[in-house]
Amino acid sequence: MDDFKTLLASEFTPFVSLTEYQLDLLERHYQLLCNWNQRLNLTRIRSIREAVQFHYCESLFLGQWLPKGKLRIADVGSGAGFPGIPVAVLRPDCTVDLIESHQRKSAFIREASRRLPNVNVLSKRAEECTGSYDWMISRAVRVEGLLKLKLAPNLALLVGAGDADGLEVLKLPWGERRTLAFHVEQEPGLKLSECRT
Repeated sequence: MDDFKTLLASEFTPFVSLTEYQLDLLERHYQLLCNWNQRLNLTRIRSIREAVQFHYCESLFLGQWLPKGKLRIADVGSGAGFPGIPVAVLRPDCTVDLIESHQRKSAFIREASRRLPNVNVLSKRAEECTGSYDWMISRAVRVEGLLKLKLAPNLALLVGAGDADGLEVLKLPWGERRTLAFHVEQEPGLKLSECRT
């Protein structure tokens, strides 16, 4: 059986070398996810390799492409904490609010983020949030709905290739049709190549 930390480190090393502490935090999240998923449908992905690639690596990839510096980030529809928890682990200089209206999922991400001082959990609908952020991030949420929220001028979204119409898109290294899509208003000339940390 594959070891989570070894697999994650090998999959993500071409992009960023994660510290042992970061790997420990992400492994703790994965173990909680596996335990809670038996009682609460947090993810349909069951294999460790798929979880590493499609949950953790995609989320970390998004985090490494955000601009440098202290950012206020809203993870809209956080679900099991993706992409917000891996982004918070990778970018401890940033504040990440996990927004999740489903109460049991909120309970999970509250437990899963206990050791992350840069994470807050907001158990409410995104439409009810009044905070101001630098970036909104999300996974598999409709682009139109996110753009209407106006929580942040910038958006980074993990979606399938056909779900990113009108956005600047970067193909992800995992999965044939997986993309990282951007909508940037605050910095009009910003290109994906300039976002990488």
